[in-house]
Amino acid sequence: MLVVHVFVHVKPDMIEKFKAATIENAQNSVKEPGIARFDFVQQKDDSSRFVLVEVYRTENDPAQHKETAHYQKWRDTVADMMAEPRTSIKYSNIFPDETGWDYISTSLGTGEE
Repeated sequence: MLVVHVFVHVKPDMIEKFKAATIENAQNSVKEPGIARFDFVQQKDDSSRFVLVEVYRTENDPAQHKETAHYQKWRDTVADMMAEPRTSIKYSNIFPDETGWDYISTSLGTGEE
């Protein structure tokens, strides 16, 4: 598993457009077999700052994700919306383990606890 946090600072007048483009990308990304989770969050005290939390099943899956049409569309669409270049930090997961991510992915929206 590979967990990537992508930090994005968006121009204030581009926030809503960025959110729309990123939601579309996230909705398509979670359908990829190599992605266990793809979260998109907005900072509470600065609405121009966002974090993408991308959980990949293998070290090779980020490269495959970047080859998809929806990622390339997102990348090109949001390029001029950035107030500064985006940055990322890579992590190794500790909990849940790989089977825990599978449970999270399959139980979303089912009401299971």
